[in-house]
Amino acid sequence: MKTLLDFYHRFVFPRFQSWYALPLRLIVGCGFMEHGYAKLARGPDSFVAILHALGMPFPALLAWATILIELLGGLAVLIGLLVPLASLPMAVVLLVAIVTVHLPNGFSSIKLLSVDTGGAHFGPPGYETDLLYLAGLMALVLGGAGPLAVDRLVFGTRSRPRETVSMS
Repeated sequence: MKTLLDFYHRFVFPRFQSWYALPLRLIVGCGFMEHGYAKLARGPDSFVAILHALGMPFPALLAWATILIELLGGLAVLIGLLVPLASLPMAVVLLVAIVTVHLPNGFSSIKLLSVDTGGAHFGPPGYETDLLYLAGLMALVLGGAGPLAVDRLVFGTRSRPRETVSMS
């Protein structure tokens, strides 16, 4: 048993520990960019109308700010550039979406209403996915952008996990 644990420890720590960031960056970055692109593809005026209907102040300004945050923030996370800075406005967008849209719909993002010959029909999503995005951003901010991050090329930063100080 000890040999198995030694093998596990050598295989996982610390050699591959920072690679957790790569799949997180891919899904969070692509997800944000897709949402920003969808707003552009439908026409920004459609998103402005949605924000106006929600009673948001300055809907045109907020619509464009949201689109740019989703596109540029998503790209920054995807390539691993200035993730802590990009994460702040991205988190604000998520929190506003939770409070203004998703909170009344409950936690679950999947609400199966019915299934018929036309396929599955779903109700409005809850805030579950927004929380997952927030958790992904927080993990990247706390643990770093990981390997293959542009930050390493630009700033020469290492993506190794931070050393912990032993209290013994």
